[in-house]
Amino acid sequence: MSELFGATFLQPVSNTTALLMRLKRLTLHTRTQFQEVVIAEFEDFGRALVLDNLVQSTELDEHIYHESLVHIALMTHPLPKKVLVVGGGEGATIREVLKHSCVERVVMVDIDGELVEYAKKHLEFMHKGAFNDPRVEVVIMDGREYVDGCRETFDVAVMDLTDPYGPPIARELYTDEFYSKISKLLSEEGVMVTQAGSSFFFEEVYDSVLDAVKRVFPIVREYNVWVPAFGYTCNFIIGSKKYDPIAIPLEELKKRFKERQLKMRFYTPQAHLGLLYTPIFRKSRSNP
Repeated sequence: MSELFGATFLQPVSNTTALLMRLKRLTLHTRTQFQEVVIAEFEDFGRALVLDNLVQSTELDEHIYHESLVHIALMTHPLPKKVLVVGGGEGATIREVLKHSCVERVVMVDIDGELVEYAKKHLEFMHKGAFNDPRVEVVIMDGREYVDGCRETFDVAVMDLTDPYGPPIARELYTDEFYSKISKLLSEEGVMVTQAGSSFFFEEVYDSVLDAVKRVFPIVREYNVWVPAFGYTCNFIIGSKKYDPIAIPLEELKKRFKERQLKMRFYTPQAHLGLLYTPIFRKSRSNP
């Protein structure tokens, strides 16, 4: 872990800003075929997954990220039964998808099988056994290759990838070419969501992802949420074929929430609309 200085981890926030995090315990430090993997415990954030020196999830706040990523998209679809997850190696994304009682099948595709095995062993508090759920199929494969060869149709696709300005392992999965292929796998009512890094610190990269989604999907919505361990507001972009997530009445969201027997720590029907109405944080004065 090249950024460990004694008991302090330097978490990059941007090219010129960093967050100092005190390290309490180091559980694993290794390199897979694709990336450097660290599983550690921080004083303020608890146990954490760090990939290529970037914090991906921590015990104390991962629910903010994963609930925000998953549930706005799944609640936008009136009855999601089949869900595709690309990335999400620690298993927390599929954990959230499985909370929806209507979901019958989840396919999780991750290129790094070694990471998935480390997560199964060391990050149970994140995946909570989701890998063993009979509704889940885990495919160890490049996401592009899987999408190219897939003949299955999904209701929702969730892109839980490393940042578009981060390691090259996921960079090509933020293009309109890839989103077009995802769109073809979605049903006529299909919804896609991707995390999109930071519009404040990496505005040009964020806009390139936003523009790519807009070139493919007729309905596009952005939202962001503060993730303490990241040191910034994390952005998400939804591309939808039919339903506008911001146009769903609150009473309908409450109805779906109850029918699907959802139990959350952060997401609520009110938060669904609140996040979508929150302005996007940018360094520039106006949003496009």
